[in-house]
Order: sequence, then structure tokens, then C-alpha cells
Amino acid sequence: MRRRGFTLIELLIVLSIMAVLLTIALPRYFQSVDRSREVALAQSLMVVRDAIDKYYSDRGRYPDSLSDLVQARYLRALPVDPVTGNADAWVVVPPPAGTIGGGSLYDLRSGAPGQSTEGRAFSEF
Repeated sequence: MRRRGFTLIELLIVLSIMAVLLTIALPRYFQSVDRSREVALAQSLMVVRDAIDKYYSDRGRYPDSLSDLVQARYLRALPVDPVTGNADAWVVVPPPAGTIGGGSLYDLRSGAPGQSTEGRAFSEF
């Protein structure tokens, strides 16, 4: 009687084909994950900047911190920097000199080190 099953050569061929497919697929997967973090960062910054502008339009002054935007319900929660995964990594940009009104939060930048896949620094988003 002949036994049914796979030979060692057949298993090695299948494993080598799987290894080749993984070497092609994994870099693309990680690149798409990095790109999605960059898109999420740009979207988060756009939402926060819009909330800052609405706060200024309603109150005539800039907020003092991100928590002011949350307390005034312009934001539901403190945003998390998708690149660092931390809500405390943001860099606050104060208003330019001579700006009417008070407050210390004019703009927001990411505090993440490094560059995006396009070569742009995260702090320039």
C-alpha cells in the first residue's frame, strides 16, 4: 500500500512560495499603515484647527489650552497624535504678536519626531 501525503520537497516548495509572497506583501502593508497614520494626523490637525477658529469666532479670543476646547465642547475629547499615540505630544503655537484677544493656543503641530513617507517633517503638518 502506498501512503498518502506530501513529500518533503513539496512542502519546501510551498513554504518557499509563501515566503516570496510575504516578502512582497509585508512592506506594502507596513507602508499603508504608516500612510494611514499620516492621513489621520492631517485630519486631526484640521479638526482641531477648525475648533480653534470657531472658538475664536464665538469668544473673540484664542483658547488657553486644548482642554479649554474640550470643556467648551468644541472637541469631544483631547485628540491623540496618531503617530506617537499620545495626547500630550502636541506642540502648541502661540498667537503672533499684536493679535487681538488673549489666549495662548493659536495653532497646533505634531510633536512626533521624523518624517512622513513623502519626506515632510511631522512638525510641518
